[in-house]
Amino acid sequence: MKHMLRAITLAAVLAVSAWTTVSAEEEKEVSMKAADVPQAVQDAAKHEGGKILRWEKEGQNYEAVIAKKGKERGIEISPDGKVVSRHNEKKEHKEKGEEH
Repeated sequence: MKHMLRAITLAAVLAVSAWTTVSAEEEKEVSMKAADVPQAVQDAAKHEGGKILRWEKEGQNYEAVIAKKGKERGIEISPDGKVVSRHNEKKEHKEKGEEH
């Protein structure tokens, strides 16, 4: 019983630690110049249509912030050009308490 309690405690600590590390990495957004973004990523962003306002690097992936039809969308793209996710950029920053 004693060993089981230790194992459960250790598993919980490791799970929280891993989640915190991933969350912290996701939060690190580094602004980039278009010239520093791989061509496959740029092509995927252009395929979305609209005007690319800025580029960011988030962990291993890239994010294009695109203005289209009066809205700003964040498009997360893997280095090989696959779209990972899309989100409302203004809503994301509002939730984080940021102004953009």
